[in-house]
Amino acid sequence: MTRNPETPNIANGGHAHDADHDHGQVVTASNERRIRLVLIFTASYAIVQAVGGWFSGSLALIADAGHMVSDSAALLLALIAYRIARRAADATRTYGFHRVRVLAALANGATLLLLVAWIAWEAVQRINAPVEILAGPMLIVAVIGLGVNVAGALILWSGNRGDGNLRGAFLHVIGDLLGSVGAIAAAIGIMLTGWTILDPILSVLVAMLVVRSAWSLISDSIRVLLQAVPRGVDAVEAERGLASLPGVAEAGHFHAWTLTDESSVATVHVSPAEGTDPLSLPQIVSGWLKERYAIDHVTVQVDPPGKLDPGHH
Repeated sequence: MTRNPETPNIANGGHAHDADHDHGQVVTASNERRIRLVLIFTASYAIVQAVGGWFSGSLALIADAGHMVSDSAALLLALIAYRIARRAADATRTYGFHRVRVLAALANGATLLLLVAWIAWEAVQRINAPVEILAGPMLIVAVIGLGVNVAGALILWSGNRGDGNLRGAFLHVIGDLLGSVGAIAAAIGIMLTGWTILDPILSVLVAMLVVRSAWSLISDSIRVLLQAVPRGVDAVEAERGLASLPGVAEAGHFHAWTLTDESSVATVHVSPAEGTDPLSLPQIVSGWLKERYAIDHVTVQVDPPGKLDPGHH
């Protein structure tokens, strides 16, 4: 039998969803261009900074150069993730490849934490065994680096802030920017006081500023991968709200998770109130969830009255 594609397929135990919804998410081309441009800036300056750090003996510059090398790899990973995410969904991966972007964001956060650990270890070694530092060359290289990082941050900030992949790249650049500020402060301090210990101390302070951002990125990525409910969604309250809608007698088995940075998915069972057309419930339920929780794809199963256990998750 041929069914109208605009008509929900509802039966006892059947499922219905919004026929207008498309699982595919748009990978913003402008975001990809921004990351590509910042990658060129970051990789080029990392080489300059590494040479400058080696020549001047500055841990702050060397640490920031290592940070920028790590960022270059992360930015390259982000570009690869965009290319993969652009691939269309298929019969095996019906939601497409957009979770690759989440994996890339998780990798970015993890590399940041590893870098912080490395900087802290090197700083301890420098404190125990101070080395001579050429503050003049260190200051020049750090100022150039600050300009490069400010430009990169502005390029990424103007992109789509809801894109976790882009946000990961932005946090990396902010870490680089803070590293340049620390290197400038250390260079000026050494020039004025001769205290070379300022270099490793400021390196550690800059690294600590990165930890919070890195952990936030990791925790958000883990929430998505573990299919936790989207932030701001309470499953129990959602069921209560659905059960109170006109035409809905019961609501239960509510599940919601984040598909990509900008798309949430939910499934729920409802039963119709007396005199209510079951075919009307999917639109009512999906409309309420989209308005209340910004969930843009909802699968609704309509069960016979009295057959649903609302408290079960």
